Amino acid sequence: MPNIIDITDFSDPALDIYARLTENQLLNRADPLNAVFIAESPLVIERALDAGCVPVSVLTERKLIEGRGKELLERCGDVPVYAAELPVLIQLTGFHLTRGMLCAMRRPALATAEELCRKSRRVAVLENVMNPTNLGAIFRSAAALGVDAVLLTSAGSDPLYRRAVRVSMGTVFQVPWSYLPEGDWQKLLHALGFQTAAMALRDDSLSVSDPRLPKIEKLAVVLGTEGDGLAPETIAGCDYTVRIPMSHGVDSLNVAAASAVAFYALCVNCE
Repeated sequence: MPNIIDITDFSDPALDIYARLTENQLLNRADPLNAVFIAESPLVIERALDAGCVPVSVLTERKLIEGRGKELLERCGDVPVYAAELPVLIQLTGFHLTRGMLCAMRRPALATAEELCRKSRRVAVLENVMNPTNLGAIFRSAAALGVDAVLLTSAGSDPLYRRAVRVSMGTVFQVPWSYLPEGDWQKLLHALGFQTAAMALRDDSLSVSDPRLPKIEKLAVVLGTEGDGLAPETIAGCDYTVRIPMSHGVDSLNVAAASAVAFYALCVNCE
């Protein structure tokens, strides 16, 4: 049964997790067992629960307690549920809550990149993608368009940042993901039977519609950071360089938009 607590004191330390702690403080690298993330909106919270994430507490608009959030709150067990009217929640958090609900959850343990690759035919590699909105959009495309796993470099944004989770519509809990080892991660992918395709603008690039690409048994689609794209040494180490044909003088797409095109062409129709 939900443990409903009315919000009466903004300085309550129990509310720090929603009001005062930064994303990096929630990540808590010094104490991983107590690291948490914030899931925003009932749909995202539901997908996180379905994936086995463990709730710590909930912050909710009061009307959801007996409304469409009732069943969701029951799934959270007896964790504290802090409740107030929406204007109070906005004042507390400093932003407008999507669908009026947040849930603090324990960060799940990650499988290794090698474990994910052994179970996959199509993986997305994100090299230093920094923007949480782009990251969330890439995960949503990955879930919809046939990507088996997402692998990230450690310098990129965290898939469990609140904005990334929200923009992904909770698909960060549906598509397996992990971090690549430091150093020559292409060596690991090649050892596991993957060929690598760098999404980059070069004169010798293959078109993303090249019919040979979907026939590759195991393919890693490699996307780079906003603005600069992939590092030259990353492109040089890939088996293929692939480009999306452009018109009207446009030279490139946003990395999230490019990922959707690439996943559709290279993953949905893989043979």
